[in-house]
Amino acid sequence: MKTNPLLVLLAIIFMVGCSSKPNIPVSDGQTLVMEASVLAAGISAEKPDISTDNGATVSRSQLYNEQSKPVIISYRFYWYDAKGLEIHPLEQPRTITIPAKSSVSVSSIASYPDARQVRLYLSL
Repeated sequence: MKTNPLLVLLAIIFMVGCSSKPNIPVSDGQTLVMEASVLAAGISAEKPDISTDNGATVSRSQLYNEQSKPVIISYRFYWYDAKGLEIHPLEQPRTITIPAKSSVSVSSIASYPDARQVRLYLSL
């Protein structure tokens, strides 16, 4: 018995179209991502927290510089909805100078009201 390739293709398309979207959770261990070069530069950071400020969803994190010279860091917040799906448009990467032996706070306001999770990515 010969199988019709068109029927097989249609069956595959139907199954893919009916499948549910996977959940991509952001676990507590994944809320802060730091490149190795950031750690090597003597920078540490707190995991970003999420709060509400005047009705807006806000995330903040404290960055620390243990070095005796200022360090310029690039950072970007990635926001996710309750299902763990990334919210677009993405924020543009930003930079900040952390003074020697000091700390700074970085923050982001979610552009989507249903944002529930956040990830902070740090690089040099």
